[in-house]
Amino acid sequence: MSQRALVLTVLLYCMALGVPWTAWGGTRVEQDLNAGWRFRLGDFPAAKAPGFDDGQWRTLDVPHDWAFEAGYAEDNPQGASGGYGAGGIGWYRRDFDLPVAWRGRRVRLEFDAVYMNSEVWINGQPLGKRPYGYISFGYDLTPYLRPGRNVVAVRVDNSLEPSARWYHGCGIYAPVRLVVTDEVRVAPSGVHITTPSISGKLAKVHVATEISNASDAASRCELVTTLLDPNGEVVATQRDRVALAQGTTTIEQALNVPKPQRWDVDSPALYTARSEVVLEGDDGDSVETRFGIREIDWKPDTGFWLNGRNVKLKGVCEHLEGGPVGAAWPDELIRWKLELLKSMGCNAIRTSHNPQVPRFYDLCDELGLLVMDEAFDGWGRKATHDYGAQAFDAWWERDLRDFLRRDRNHPSIIIWSMGNETRGSVAADLVRVCHEMDPTRPVTSGHSGSEFMDVYGVNGASERQDFFTKKRPNKAFIATECPHTWQVRDFYRSQTWYRDGYTTSGKGAFPIPDLTPTEIFSYEGLSPEERTNRKQHFNSSYDNATVRITARQSWQLTRDLRWFTGSFRWTGFDYPGEAGYVHGGWPFRAFMGGPLDMAGFPKDLYYFYQSQWTDTPMVHLLPHWTHPKMKPGTKIPVWAYSNAEEVELLVNGESLGRQRPGREWDKMQCEWMVPWRPGTIEAVAYRNGKEVARTARRTAGVPTQLRIESDTTDLAADGKDVAVLTVALADEAGTRNPYGENRVSFYVEGPARLLSIESGSPIDVDPNWNAIDRRAFFGLNRAFLQSTGEGEGDVSVLVAAILGEPGQPTSDQVDIDCRRVALRGNAKADDWQIHYTLDGSRPTLQSPAYARPFAVQLGTTVRAAVFVEGERLFDMQQRFAKDEGLYWGDPEAKPSSGGDQAEDATLVGAEKRSSGAGFNGAGYADFAGGEGHVEWYQENDGDGGPVQLVFRYAVQDPQGGRTMALYVNGEKVKDIRFKNTGDWNKHWQTLTVDARLARGANRIRLATTGEGGVNVDELRVESP
Repeated sequence: MSQRALVLTVLLYCMALGVPWTAWGGTRVEQDLNAGWRFRLGDFPAAKAPGFDDGQWRTLDVPHDWAFEAGYAEDNPQGASGGYGAGGIGWYRRDFDLPVAWRGRRVRLEFDAVYMNSEVWINGQPLGKRPYGYISFGYDLTPYLRPGRNVVAVRVDNSLEPSARWYHGCGIYAPVRLVVTDEVRVAPSGVHITTPSISGKLAKVHVATEISNASDAASRCELVTTLLDPNGEVVATQRDRVALAQGTTTIEQALNVPKPQRWDVDSPALYTARSEVVLEGDDGDSVETRFGIREIDWKPDTGFWLNGRNVKLKGVCEHLEGGPVGAAWPDELIRWKLELLKSMGCNAIRTSHNPQVPRFYDLCDELGLLVMDEAFDGWGRKATHDYGAQAFDAWWERDLRDFLRRDRNHPSIIIWSMGNETRGSVAADLVRVCHEMDPTRPVTSGHSGSEFMDVYGVNGASERQDFFTKKRPNKAFIATECPHTWQVRDFYRSQTWYRDGYTTSGKGAFPIPDLTPTEIFSYEGLSPEERTNRKQHFNSSYDNATVRITARQSWQLTRDLRWFTGSFRWTGFDYPGEAGYVHGGWPFRAFMGGPLDMAGFPKDLYYFYQSQWTDTPMVHLLPHWTHPKMKPGTKIPVWAYSNAEEVELLVNGESLGRQRPGREWDKMQCEWMVPWRPGTIEAVAYRNGKEVARTARRTAGVPTQLRIESDTTDLAADGKDVAVLTVALADEAGTRNPYGENRVSFYVEGPARLLSIESGSPIDVDPNWNAIDRRAFFGLNRAFLQSTGEGEGDVSVLVAAILGEPGQPTSDQVDIDCRRVALRGNAKADDWQIHYTLDGSRPTLQSPAYARPFAVQLGTTVRAAVFVEGERLFDMQQRFAKDEGLYWGDPEAKPSSGGDQAEDATLVGAEKRSSGAGFNGAGYADFAGGEGHVEWYQENDGDGGPVQLVFRYAVQDPQGGRTMALYVNGEKVKDIRFKNTGDWNKHWQTLTVDARLARGANRIRLATTGEGGVNVDELRVESP
């Protein structure tokens, strides 16, 4: 059979099965293997056998994240650090028929990523194990394939948790494919392209191609490399005849590209190298590799240079899992995420703290985003059962080489990063491997093994005042994690908040004056009774909640210091995880450091960066102008972020004058102190005296209707396309109520499915997946949908809510609204009926039909159902009670950062107790006369150094107290004598001990010494 006839045979086979496939020219075939997997949670060792009966297992498509599907639970094994995600063991099985045309060819199974500890079998034969959950890998199936049916089995083991310091997905969370080639083929990731010389007239392109000869004999071939420009036009071709021994042969080729188009952040021109293996005059293997022609340099005095231009890195750190869908991201949602960051003015992303999926890098190439590509978090244990603890020593070099080999052709990647706030003698070897495999890029880290790195990367220590006066290494510098600020969308405090409660002394924090003498805002996410510890507070969107420095101060330093290459703020999107570290744990599930929340809603900080990093005219006002509990006349700091020359503020039509945004950090916003009264505040931005942008904030009434927007009305019927549906809770005039928190329901009509419902609330622990509703958060909610590929019929969504104020701070009115939104085709006419009840019973067609707003008393649960032609589509309910919704109470001027509760720490030989009185949090650790220890995890994002450990305890022992041993990171510090407090569980005292913490992960252990332990309430870490 000729090669062309073979390709036609494979094409007809795939078309008959409806299997997506790609022929890359020649005889290479890539077959999508994402659909039709069987899955079951649990351990089933017999499932590796091809004859195993999986008929009762669930059928699903990958990417898949079973932890995201499981939702949040306080006792889930990932714990607070993992955003209370699930773990466990899961099995996947997938069969496929081997076409006759594939017999005698090489068949490779490729996984873009599986988290973690994956083991793979084909027809019962083991192929291998990969511990790391963020690496791409593949296996040659050829020796084990059979005519007809073949069965792949995958075991994924997340039984040891927590295995990361943030939420991680579980399962096959990225695409899978089969790659079919001849015996002589281009090796996987076997093309390496560099551009050693570039001028305006000519670019020299070096292409190294690895050709694998898996046949039983030596062979000859011709390697034809063709370069195509961004328009697909051929610009260079090189042919070389090659003698191939068995195994792998590398062919070096040099090609010239005339008048090259350079890849840059504003013009990401992408070339394509087509590598063709020609055997005896017939087509052989063929692959295409995209690359960019660009020059990079890193200089100690001036930072980063791109194509001869000095470029400040305006970056964000970004967890793969940050955002609304866990770890299993559809391609179009990755694009959505990156485009939001690009629109903010961001030009760089650090892949914290692990590689992303391959599609991420493709999109960064296309969008012109620079990437710091990070391989690892720790070089040893950081989380209890992470990769550093389970597998790093045995696997780091193989994983690193695979990572570098996979990603090295991406022009977006400008630097490699080897780790984050970690330590170990392996640093030199990590850098050595990077230089060996890719001498064109420098290597850095997040303040780890800095003496070995090419570029000096510093995390939180780069936020300290004294950092700017200390001597630095004679290397280019990058702030790898800076600044650390917190903000909750539409939440405000006029008083400054430091994460650890410290001021300008001790930790080198920058002074941040309070905006008003006393706190003027008086709402909170949780009531005092709902908080289990003092850390559980929302943070202000005024850029006044931080560790050491504001975003404005950080940007001023970055902008004005030539040696300050740039920074990667922590983070871009909010992400699930690290929920206890700053905010005290459950029901907090997320880390709120991003200018975008988990639903992708911009916070005020997003617009600050836009005002500094973009040129398109814009103006943004904060705060909102709805303050129902505020005393009239209270002076509110009103800020305008703008990149215009002047901004004018109008209050109820009256001008308060124009201001010019300044360059000093506290003048970057225009600011007016405006006495509160209902109405409208409006900002008008001017350039050269002409209006270029305008925005307004209006006082909102009670939510009475839904305002809905879709990012598409043409959802593709390909089973991949996504739609983002945004819902605002609005008053009668259409103004969003910034406190709206009613449940919003979504009902999909047509061939599409809900991927997630997300509002951005850090304390909403309802499941995102397999849900039909979710509470809005500060007036907004979002649904993320994907087409199913089951036809091209119309797709629409019914969106409905029972509206009003759940806690009734100002109104007892209830409205019910339902609307239909078309995502593809035409939406049907409004054909629904709504029936409701007030007595808690489920509505029927005999229940009252909704026709107009009505009033309810506190303590009422309104239930409603939506019917179409007498058929019930979905139910809704909304409770109205004093303990529902936001807490409206006395403002707290300086919320305490609180301590780390012993009951939330790792307890060995001790139990959580809650009897007695006066303890903080939900309880304390009680050893009950036995032996053991309590161990706290403490993240230090700054330099290592001295601290004071403050233990709160109670003891009443006949010997006058008890002695316990203090260990930090496994090293004994000292024995501590805890003197009697007067009672075991009612009288609590503190004891302060001097110690030193290392940079990054620290473990602080208080252990018994043979006489039992004291009851331990909490630990506070303070500056000496």
